[in-house]
Amino acid sequence: MTTQTNASHTSIFSDTFRIGGDLTVRRVGYGTMRLADGPGDPAGPEARIWTAPADRAAALRLLRTAAEAGVTLFDTADAYALGAGEELLAEVLAPYGDRVAVATKVGVVRPSPTEWVPLGHPAYLRQQTELSLRRLRTDRIDLLYLHRLDENHPVAEQVGALRRLQEEGKVRHIGLSEVTVAQLEEAEAEAPIAAVQNLYNLANRAHEPVLEHTARRGIAFVPFFPVAMGGHAGPDGPVAEVAREAGATPSQTALAWLLHRAPHVLPIPGTSSERHLRENLGALDVRLTDAQFARLDAAADTAAA
Repeated sequence: MTTQTNASHTSIFSDTFRIGGDLTVRRVGYGTMRLADGPGDPAGPEARIWTAPADRAAALRLLRTAAEAGVTLFDTADAYALGAGEELLAEVLAPYGDRVAVATKVGVVRPSPTEWVPLGHPAYLRQQTELSLRRLRTDRIDLLYLHRLDENHPVAEQVGALRRLQEEGKVRHIGLSEVTVAQLEEAEAEAPIAAVQNLYNLANRAHEPVLEHTARRGIAFVPFFPVAMGGHAGPDGPVAEVAREAGATPSQTALAWLLHRAPHVLPIPGTSSERHLRENLGALDVRLTDAQFARLDAAADTAAA
């Protein structure tokens, strides 16, 4: 059973969180990974994310809709469509200024549509950050993640490169992606870590120790693929049952479980559909009782087992 970092899931719920103590965002963000390749490409982790969206105008409209609907945290990476994702955000979000925050990532090279190769050489990380700054049309990146740790370079060198950029005023906060507690602790010895983005959802809770560590440290925990629910999400399963009780959809209920899991959890569901976008944001209005949360928690434990 999950250790309940949030002791009362109904009384202390907040729909905002301050990343790094000073960057306030709404707790359901928007992941832009799917704004690539165009329609008809495979869904899930095997999608190529290689070229700019086939319908650029539709992608821009969706991003504007997200900003107008209240999304304040947009997540992208230099590796998504070889920087095209960052360019889309720059075009749409410029009028919003400090009302929105953009997180991007460096540290992965894309030699082909099917390859994602970690590269943590400090000079490369610095170069990619400079390119991201240009594509995002900004002087400072709100949140810069190390996309993946590169085992060929010491963690201190990789995080140190981002820390130097932070000291120069080009990066506001530093994050890590897909790390263990040990790796996170090693990185924290080199620089303050404001956010961790790991795979985590009702069906996959392998990073539970990382979630607990970040809770203790006040670090934002940002689950990607947050709506994946597994076999227990069928029409007669516990997710659907709780959804009916709460007057929500199953996807909203899965996101609500994350939001009620702990106040530092910030899911970033991605979609190319305006309907799904608004549905995802509706999770902020879903209030689970302690009993409903416990039922979902138990179902997730069973699924994981």
